[in-house]
Amino acid sequence: MTADWMPRDQILVPVTEAEHEAVRIAQRALDMEPTGIPDETLTTRLAGIQRLFRLPVSGVLDRDTAALLDRLRPPGTRE
Repeated sequence: MTADWMPRDQILVPVTEAEHEAVRIAQRALDMEPTGIPDETLTTRLAGIQRLFRLPVSGVLDRDTAALLDRLRPPGTRE
C-alpha cells in the first residue's frame, strides 16, 4: 500500500503546497494540529511510530511512514 498523498520520497522541509498538505495529513493522523509545518512534536511522534512498527527511525515523514499512517488513520480522516 502506498500513500498517494506523499508527493516525494521524504519531506524534511515542505516547499510546495502538496508537501505542506502531506505534513498536515500526517499531523491529523497523529492527532496534532494540522499546521503543515514540521516541528519537534511531529518529529518525536513520527520517530515513535517508526520505532513501534519497526521502520527505520528517522523522525522524518517518508513514504513508508506515510503508508503506515494511512493504515492507522480512521476512515473519517482520510481524504
